[in-house]
Amino acid sequence: MNSRFINWIWQVRGSLALAPGQTSDDVFDRLSPLFRQTGTSHQRTGDSLTFRKKDPAAQDKMSVFDGGVLQIERQSAGSVLHYNLNSRALLLCFLAPLLFLGFAQLTILAGKFEKPPVETSDPAKKAQEEAKKARMEAAKMIQNPIDKALGAPAPEKPKKDKAAEEKGKKKSPTSAYVFAGIFAALYLVGRLLEGRLVNSLFRKKLAGVG
Repeated sequence: MNSRFINWIWQVRGSLALAPGQTSDDVFDRLSPLFRQTGTSHQRTGDSLTFRKKDPAAQDKMSVFDGGVLQIERQSAGSVLHYNLNSRALLLCFLAPLLFLGFAQLTILAGKFEKPPVETSDPAKKAQEEAKKARMEAAKMIQNPIDKALGAPAPEKPKKDKAAEEKGKKKSPTSAYVFAGIFAALYLVGRLLEGRLVNSLFRKKLAGVG
């Protein structure tokens, strides 16, 4: 399989036409401030420049990229700067939805194996059990005359067992689907936005702006 069909997930590629007569030295000199940031190392060989980033600072305009290659290609119509940048952040945003979708499927599968609470099928017996339970709760609510004479507070209605309520609730995969959607949106926005931002950044630096 051609790696280009996979690498596009975390790689941002693009190109910029260079001004007539603009040399390699001029191009890389103008772009050099971008590679003199904290945590960035770079190496230039002829018409190409390779860089790596480790723990870049937050103010680094290229902090989303972990490394890449910039290369100048000489053509008859003029020179062109090609760049191929790698982003681990884009890769993680791409994989996160798959992870949460997996959690959702596991939740659904676990729900299928959970046994529903056993209920009495005999209506008469079920009614007797409910009546017995109601009498027991009513008895607990009756206050002792001596306690009442002494001004003791009336007994509170017994609270439902929270653990039993939580156990009765069916697990839902909704939250996993929500997180999968959030990360999918982040990836799509980042994939389009970062490509445009870095292209604009290189263009401005080559034009001597900023």
